[in-house]
Order: sequence, then structure tokens, then C-alpha cells
Amino acid sequence: MTTTATMRALDETIGAVRVDDVYDTDIEDLWSACTTPERLARWLAHVEGVLRVGETVQMVFTSTWTGPARIEVCDAPHHLLLTTEPGTDDEGQIEAWLSGEGARTRLVVEERGLPIPALPFHASGWRVHLEDLARSLEIDGPAHPEGWSSEAGAPRWKTRWDELTPVYQDLEIG
Repeated sequence: MTTTATMRALDETIGAVRVDDVYDTDIEDLWSACTTPERLARWLAHVEGVLRVGETVQMVFTSTWTGPARIEVCDAPHHLLLTTEPGTDDEGQIEAWLSGEGARTRLVVEERGLPIPALPFHASGWRVHLEDLARSLEIDGPAHPEGWSSEAGAPRWKTRWDELTPVYQDLEIG
């Protein structure tokens, strides 16, 4: 596993973060890990609501980010697009693409609509999320058995994020 994360400006104030990794599982299993509430709660977020295009769900990430996300595209098992905080000044998008590579599957996640000064924090955060996904797949269980909430993030997630953030703060934004 070699998670990569890149940052780029979309204009003078807003940017995007893209993370990418290949997992030792087939595309159907990885799709399930990315779209099934019980499996999402193992590595990324607690999700409440109806998971259907056009519906809005409530999410609580291991990082403590909490908010609504509207499902825009759900093209199983290849493409997912969410609008976060729809209709607000903080509206953004999280998009995921899955592609089979033999017995393995590549996952690319991009978050757009982020303030440029926040890009390093999101890049390190998404990198940790994808590392957590790998751990969850490997153990077939929760990457954070101690749990988390909107007030207190997953301790292991926070420790790893603290390690990685300075690395991304030192990188150029493309």
C-alpha cells in the first residue's frame, strides 16, 4: 500500500485534494466498503439516512467533521459523487472512482471546494482515511474500535494526522 495525496489550486482561493491507493480486494468488496454504512463506520464515518441518489445523509467522520452530504452520483461499482454541506457557503464535493487492476482495486478520492490554506490538513486527513481503509480491509473489522464522535475524533486517526500534516504543509500546491 502506497497512498499518495496531491493538492492543487482550482482558482486563487479554492483548491482540491486527491488521494489514491490500490487495495488487495476486488472492486465489489471495495465498493461495499465505500458505500455500506456498516463498513464505512469501520474506517471513515458514521452515516445516517437513505443512501440513494438525490438523498442527503448525515455524516460524522473519524476526524470529527460532521455535516450533511447529498448523493449526486452512485454508479456502482465505479463512481460516487457527494456534495457536502449543500446550499451553504462551505459547499464542496467528494468524488470517488474505483477501477479493477487484476485481483486488486484502485481507489481515487478527490475533495474539491476547499480553502487553499486548508489543503495540507485535508491532504493528510484523506491519506489517513485511506490508510484506515487498508487496515479495516486487512483485519475485516473496525480500524478504530475505540470509536469516535463529532466532539472527539478517533485517537489513532488524530495521531497519524498530526504526523503527516507537517509533511503536507511543506509541499507545494500545484
